[in-house]
Amino acid sequence: MIHEIEEFFGYLAGERCLAANTLAAYRNDLDQLTAYLASPRAVRLLAASGNGKATDGIRPADVTRESVADFFLFLKEERRYSPATIARKMAAVKSLCQYLLKTGSISRNPAAEIGTPEVKKPLPRALSVDDVLSLVAQVDKRQSPEGLRDGAMLRLLYATGMRVTELVSLDLRDLDQDEAAIKCVGRGGRERVLPIEPGAMLALRIYLSEGRGRLARGGATEALFLNHRGQRLTRQGFWLIMKSLARESGVSAPVTPHTLRHSFAAHRLRAGVALPRLRYLLGHANLSTTQIYTRLSSQQERPTPSPALATPVG
Repeated sequence: MIHEIEEFFGYLAGERCLAANTLAAYRNDLDQLTAYLASPRAVRLLAASGNGKATDGIRPADVTRESVADFFLFLKEERRYSPATIARKMAAVKSLCQYLLKTGSISRNPAAEIGTPEVKKPLPRALSVDDVLSLVAQVDKRQSPEGLRDGAMLRLLYATGMRVTELVSLDLRDLDQDEAAIKCVGRGGRERVLPIEPGAMLALRIYLSEGRGRLARGGATEALFLNHRGQRLTRQGFWLIMKSLARESGVSAPVTPHTLRHSFAAHRLRAGVALPRLRYLLGHANLSTTQIYTRLSSQQERPTPSPALATPVG
């Protein structure tokens, strides 16, 4: 079945245009499925149901309703996975089964009647305004090329609500300094043009004039944000930067790049931005995804800081 799974990933990347991170998660989930199907537990189940086991590897026919149901039971009882994790893995398996049915590799969808576990989606965590200002104050202490880059990224993330993958994928040509706007490509290849507040725009200009050239080391990369080797900064690299910044600033709340996206959404909604506009800024496909931010209880009593408060020092 390895061949069919590889074709499935080609379909996901080519026709459905799934993001690299989603493809990686699907890969991990389906690797677990194939490992289970090759296990003695699955072999015994197939034998009990009257199905023979192929001697040359796992076949699409091995993905039966009984084996799929037992796979999820295995994840729950043996691996002790949470309902949310099982639901995510179930989505990958169901998508594979639909593909196998569509291509004629199987005649019946073995996952069609298997229910998804109920998952109570937790509310996104947003920082208080004071926590955001603490992060900004801490990053302003870093006046190296890397520090100027970090300050520009932090402010841009909070000013636009981008996903971190969108942020690190930016190229120089995506930034329009005259219009104070930036173009990013979100999920499904959807493009959006986001306005940049004055403080973030100034930080970007300082980084471009005083920091990026020194990081580029004479290279010709088009990436907007570079690491110390002159290459595109990765999402993992920025995650480590945020972790260090949060620790040094003394912010006790959990801080990740996505926390800043949640903070952007919660603070803008509190400031009066309409839901349809916020949906566009966040790049959500459905308004219902954006509506979750209306349930966030505000952690701050003061209004959202003006762009002037986020202006870099020096």
